[in-house]
Amino acid sequence: MPALPRVVVLGGSGFVGRPLTAALSASERRVFVVTRRRSRARDLFLLPTAEVIEADPYDADALINVFHGADAVVNLIGILNEQSHGNTFDRAHVEIARIVVAACRRAHISRLLHMSALNADRSGPSRYLKSKGEAEEIVRGSALAWTIFRPSVIFGRDDAFLNLFARLMRSLPVIALAAPNARFAPIFVEDVARCFVRALDDDTTIGKRFDLCGPNVYTLQNLVEYVGAVTGLRRPVVPLGPALSKLSATLLEHLPGRLMSRDNLASMQKDAVCNGALPPTFDFAPVALETIAPLYLSPGAMHSKYDRMRARSGR
Repeated sequence: MPALPRVVVLGGSGFVGRPLTAALSASERRVFVVTRRRSRARDLFLLPTAEVIEADPYDADALINVFHGADAVVNLIGILNEQSHGNTFDRAHVEIARIVVAACRRAHISRLLHMSALNADRSGPSRYLKSKGEAEEIVRGSALAWTIFRPSVIFGRDDAFLNLFARLMRSLPVIALAAPNARFAPIFVEDVARCFVRALDDDTTIGKRFDLCGPNVYTLQNLVEYVGAVTGLRRPVVPLGPALSKLSATLLEHLPGRLMSRDNLASMQKDAVCNGALPPTFDFAPVALETIAPLYLSPGAMHSKYDRMRARSGR
């Protein structure tokens, strides 16, 4: 019996990484998930062809050891906000791209799939988009057989987007909304995973960048009001103009949890939308937000979620 193809996933214990690892395992591949803390990937332990490896992805020698014998590497590592302990955009996007490309070369791995972001550009309006653009340049300038994915905002059960607004509505009587007219075409996390798997099966995706969007476009205010309707937590939404949006982002970035930052606000100067839903290479229709979001935002779904959390904590 021939050996299964081997894929290493960096960031495989994260929001996109978990469904991607499951999809890769279901496609009859051996999947090696690299994570700093093995306990974070406990959801993956039962996947029949997945192995969780505790290692520092910034340790080049450790990566080379993991990469040896692999057929492909997937880099999902990234952050939405810089953190006080030194996890900057430059480190999480640019430095890791350099390390991964170099490790692929030294381990003789040619195939690399890289997660970027829609509107990534070294000349972009935010540090986030600039760093994503610089990381893309590193990948594109390598001699590897690369494919780059550039999704709009990604939604799904554990997302940090729609769930954020649901949390705000549980604690605030009114939502003062910065950048209310920013536009997004949210894509379902499992559709993103599906595109990654498809790319590994299709060599015509090599050397290409793909923008990934869902089927519908919404303003930020549309999305916040939709979350209120689905959760049953309707709150008045007060749209803020540019000056008050900047003031709001400045205040929020200093609060615990960093609900928004000035850099997030700068990123929203560019609409996160595509020309069409998915490129023709991926011959399936992406799932609409309205099909999935009620499954984890509705009052019944939220109650079940809290029951599961209490069960895990022994309460």
